[in-house]
Amino acid sequence: MTSPNPLEGAQEIQQMVVGYAKQETVEPLKSLGRYLGFGIAGSLFVFLGAFFFGLGLLRLMQSLEVFSGSSWASSLPYVIAMAALLLILVLIYSAMSRARKKVR
Repeated sequence: MTSPNPLEGAQEIQQMVVGYAKQETVEPLKSLGRYLGFGIAGSLFVFLGAFFFGLGLLRLMQSLEVFSGSSWASSLPYVIAMAALLLILVLIYSAMSRARKKVR
């Protein structure tokens, strides 16, 4: 019988430790990066959609003859567009809180 070589045992332990570290750190970080990338892209698209919706609504109301009277009537489209954007913000927040409750 030959006695086990301590150098081979140490190399095997090192390979096991390196493999375990990669499995437990690198792979979860890759999936986290993918998740974060989709989240940032999604939030950017939601922001752009809300921005263009608000701008379009404002321009639509400014083109109407109803709001082209006195000085207070000309500021009414801004107030309505802001209220619509706040409503969208509240709807998004309520949807996020409902989804967060489902996860818990």
